[in-house]
Amino acid sequence: MNSLRASQRLRFLVPSLQKKPSFVPPVFRGFATMASTTDVKNFKLNHTMSLALKFYNHLGLSLLKKLSFPDAKFDLYFLGYDAPGAVSHGKNLWDREGLIELTHNYGTENDPEYKINNGNVEPYRGFGHTCISVDNIQAACQRIEDAGYKFQKKLTDGKMRHIAFALDPDGYWVEIIGQRPVEETEGVRETDLGTYRMNHTMIRVKDAERSLEFYREVMGMKLFRTHEAKEAGFNLYFLGYEGEQGAVVEGGDTAKREGLLELTWNYGTEKEEGFSYHDGNKGPQGFGHICVSVDSLEKACERFEGLGVSWKKRLTDGRMKNVAFVLDPDGYWIEIVQNERFADKANF
Repeated sequence: MNSLRASQRLRFLVPSLQKKPSFVPPVFRGFATMASTTDVKNFKLNHTMSLALKFYNHLGLSLLKKLSFPDAKFDLYFLGYDAPGAVSHGKNLWDREGLIELTHNYGTENDPEYKINNGNVEPYRGFGHTCISVDNIQAACQRIEDAGYKFQKKLTDGKMRHIAFALDPDGYWVEIIGQRPVEETEGVRETDLGTYRMNHTMIRVKDAERSLEFYREVMGMKLFRTHEAKEAGFNLYFLGYEGEQGAVVEGGDTAKREGLLELTWNYGTEKEEGFSYHDGNKGPQGFGHICVSVDSLEKACERFEGLGVSWKKRLTDGRMKNVAFVLDPDGYWIEIVQNERFADKANF
């Protein structure tokens, strides 16, 4: 059976793209024969959707591909880490983990009334943040501050002195974590963008048990780490696909990985009748979806159908027959796309 990988693609809406870098075509290796079955070991958490180009370029992310849909009046920008030492260096777009997809709807940059929902303001909380891991966190944060970007939380703010939250131009939160203990990097003044990782995407979930069962049993992810903050009243669960990055003993270090999903559960929400999180796609919009790439799109969707998932869009719905959207227990959208490494044609 083929091994399954899921690449995380994170998608966000952006009202403006301050700078449009030159197009960098994806690297295509030889196409393999389309898989006749599907194996979650081949799934990859491909991307998450949102954000503005200049800011993300400053964080070391490269523009890997731009897709334009002028008839529908929007463009998609796919960004990821692609330095020689990057986890997914040189792979085709859909064979990667830890991408960010920015969606620009034409004209929003000229609309003074258009606002983005960053997912962290009541009553529209849901998506929380993306997260990059860096070599030397103090130096990395100083570099971001020196460039004039704002912070939701600096390293020196509050009790948690080992994480920071930068703000992108649209107000989305980007967590900054260190790949080494903060004490070891205290006096370091240099940072190497080539070592950065798009580590995880955080979403809030109402019922931890229900969501963990869905992402493990239906989406095929592994639970890599659990963090219990009992005094603060919440738990964090970090899930992902083993893929080429290998297995992680539960509770082990995940800071150098890409394409993880963080579920945040606030105690007691599962007991609140009528309680729900905002999925980012109802007004006001912001976060759009995460995306999993699979070895066989048709077989994977057949598997999901057999497991009784809720669909936002089946393959047979609408004009785009090469993508599907599954709904998780909280209504977040999960895009399902073909990993081109297992296919005989390009997705777009």
